[in-house]
Amino acid sequence: MKMLASSLENRVDEFDHLRNVMQEHQFTLGGNWDYDHGCYDRYLDEAHQVWLRVPFQTVSGRLDGESASNPDTSIRIGTPYVLKHVYNEGLDEEAQMRLTTALIDQFQEPVNSDAPVEDHWVEQAAQVLQQVERDF
Repeated sequence: MKMLASSLENRVDEFDHLRNVMQEHQFTLGGNWDYDHGCYDRYLDEAHQVWLRVPFQTVSGRLDGESASNPDTSIRIGTPYVLKHVYNEGLDEEAQMRLTTALIDQFQEPVNSDAPVEDHWVEQAAQVLQQVERDF
């Protein structure tokens, strides 16, 4: 994981404004949120292993999801960072058929959930982040 300096860090704004800008730049909130915090993610590679993540905390109000309007919710943006998840390819040789957990345990664990991030990904993430900063 590599932290990125950004003019967005510690900025307080309305969540709806953040959501609109991030969606314009192909970021998704997905499952990365709770009522008091969350992260916007954008993959940087076609294999979806390298991600630019922009975390935030709720300062006032609460989140009701990406599609819902949150006009009374203010957020503070955290320090953006780039991370890399290296996943297993192919079938899991250790897998066992378990009916009770089939819906929960259907995916393999990453080989490395915090793999080293190459410099060219950091540079690409910084460029994307600069575009977001200009539109914010």
